[in-house]
Amino acid sequence: MILNIARKELKSLFASPMGWVILALLQFVFGTFFLIGIDQYFQTMSGMMRPEERVGVTEFVGRNVFGIASFVMLFAVPLLSMRLISEERRQQTLSFLFSAPLSLTEIVLGKFFGLVTFLTIVIALLGAMMATLNLWSDIDLGFIGSNVLGLWLLVASFSALGVYVSSLTQQPVVAGIITFVALFALLILDHFFASDPNSPFAYLSLMRHFEPFARGLLDSRDFAYFLLFIITFLTLTVRRLDADRLRG
Repeated sequence: MILNIARKELKSLFASPMGWVILALLQFVFGTFFLIGIDQYFQTMSGMMRPEERVGVTEFVGRNVFGIASFVMLFAVPLLSMRLISEERRQQTLSFLFSAPLSLTEIVLGKFFGLVTFLTIVIALLGAMMATLNLWSDIDLGFIGSNVLGLWLLVASFSALGVYVSSLTQQPVVAGIITFVALFALLILDHFFASDPNSPFAYLSLMRHFEPFARGLLDSRDFAYFLLFIITFLTLTVRRLDADRLRG
């Protein structure tokens, strides 16, 4: 049943103009920064640089593209997640979901995976774009893989929080704004505690756990953080819907 709900959500995204517009805009932005990165690479590396100062094309372009991708997703995910549950509440169809032979966990996971599948397509296209560098240069596939994985974990975390916020209100626009503000705060949280990097609040920053992936490093602590983040907000969403169902 989870797959059926996820398939329904994915179809609804591609059935609406907003889904295609967001997909096209994301690829346009990523493609633009990809080409800018390549141009800057040739301009920089053709200058007077010592050999030890030179970096590979994968790292140079990848930092440019994946860096902007993590920021752009901050705007895209709230737009995509804001209607997942709030729209059901606004149209008063949430009671039909409650009466269906589905558990609340299946409903929440289905909507979550439907959104994440759409975002996975976006990230896969971005990864394929980076892989085209292999047509004229030797590239670091490990670096690309690390960034793709880190970006996927980041947007999955964005989605989990977006689904939860969407369950709190019947106004999709309000859900989108709250999600954006919350995600922005979590991304820059470590900057507020720059003087004390060991602060537990700084550790909660999403960007702090994405940066190792962006450098090509895989750390089990970052995996655990993203996994716990996703599970926490999906669990809160289930509990929120359960409270709504009990209230009738």
